[in-house]
Amino acid sequence: MKMHKRLAFVDTLRGIAVLSVVLQHALEQVVLNQSTGGYYWAFHYALGEYFNFGRFGVVLFFFVSGFVIPYSFPNSAAPVRDFAISRFFRLYPAYWLSIVLLLVLSPILEGKSFPLSHVAANATMFQMFMGIPNIRIAYWTLAVELMFYVSCICLFASGFLTRRLTAFQIVIATCVIGIVAFPVIKVHAVWGVLELALDLTAMFFGKVIRDTVMEGKLSWRHVGICAVLYVIFAAGVAYRRYGIDYQENFFCAYGMGAAYILAACVFIGFAALGEKAAWRSMSFVGMISYSVYLMGSFAMMVIFYFFGAGNGPLQWFLFAAAVVAASILVSWLTYLTVEKPCISFGHRFRSPRGLASVSLQSSLRSQVAE
Repeated sequence: MKMHKRLAFVDTLRGIAVLSVVLQHALEQVVLNQSTGGYYWAFHYALGEYFNFGRFGVVLFFFVSGFVIPYSFPNSAAPVRDFAISRFFRLYPAYWLSIVLLLVLSPILEGKSFPLSHVAANATMFQMFMGIPNIRIAYWTLAVELMFYVSCICLFASGFLTRRLTAFQIVIATCVIGIVAFPVIKVHAVWGVLELALDLTAMFFGKVIRDTVMEGKLSWRHVGICAVLYVIFAAGVAYRRYGIDYQENFFCAYGMGAAYILAACVFIGFAALGEKAAWRSMSFVGMISYSVYLMGSFAMMVIFYFFGAGNGPLQWFLFAAAVVAASILVSWLTYLTVEKPCISFGHRFRSPRGLASVSLQSSLRSQVAE
């Protein structure tokens, strides 16, 4: 598989995604803990009923993963092993740090504590599959990411990941299943599973877009077909999963559907423009976005504990701005001291380039022809 240099427009998308998540959480804090008076419904319209910035950001991350991860297998003697090692050192050290901070800060600042069994399960990042709740709500997306990584490993090992139409066929098949299920299945639990399928579909859709704009394997016709089916699937999932009767809980069919659909539109637009869409300052935020995603809630926790969220639009704006600024600062330090060194340390365990991988890569390439 070809490896590509870091793309500034992809980091820009990561930056937009993570700041959307931070903004959602900061403004939710205002609504949940302050008297917003006549602004109450304005907040809810913007954050829940008609849009959800948090879900928009998360889905944008899923598209980015689909664009990047399938092309992250190194040309080495053991590409699957090396991919798993690089992902481990990329994800787990910063994640474990966030758990430690949560165990220290949450009892003091939020008055919360967690059962040891829940902490142990969350440390694996697979708590969702154990039926154990996330000790921090943001952790749910990481399990979805791991599912995508495992899917890519299986597809790579079997030779299907490099085939021209694999991602396209996965998107089409999953969307069609969801669309067909809409009029006949109304069980809420089933639509929870289909929502997870929609998240994974966004990732494979990201690969379809990559195969169109960078790899030359597909055309915009393939993207268009996927987009139409994805939009219908997303609307169906949002309706069945959340309903149109808004419960003032920041989740509603309109807002969630809009978040999924706008994330696709934004990603497609940026991918079409390529590096022309890159924004240097936002690319910097994108580079440290994983740390921002994990550490942003702690920055907000501390600021709210000591200063509150304020009273009135100006103070609310200053609170949100302070949360964003503090999140970026803390996350930059985390990136420099934990995330980046651990990624570099993981490189020491990589296999030599080429060697035994030559025969594997040759067999994989032979399977690409259709």
